[in-house]
Amino acid sequence: MKQTSTSKMPVTSDDDAPKLTQAAFDGARLRIGGKDVSRAEWQAAVRARVGKQRINIMLDAPVVEHFKAAAGGRGYQTLINEALREAIRGQDVVDAVRQVVREELGRVAV
Repeated sequence: MKQTSTSKMPVTSDDDAPKLTQAAFDGARLRIGGKDVSRAEWQAAVRARVGKQRINIMLDAPVVEHFKAAAGGRGYQTLINEALREAIRGQDVVDAVRQVVREELGRVAV
């Protein structure tokens, strides 16, 4: 492709986007579907979309230390969430097996 410009602009790998400051965030317009909303409305919409809920929970110190050590660069809360999800899935499997055993035992007893 032929170069049409004769100016010699230096090519850098730096990002040309301006740095974001706290003042920029403070002055941001919060919008949902093109409509200006309050911070509380915006936060509720984000939480609903993400599907997560903020809670306070007390855990044993060794449990927290274990997940922090296992997390490395990731968030330890993400690992705790994954462990809880696995426990739920595991319980679902146990419940399903129990139901099948009950049904089969019911057929044998007849």
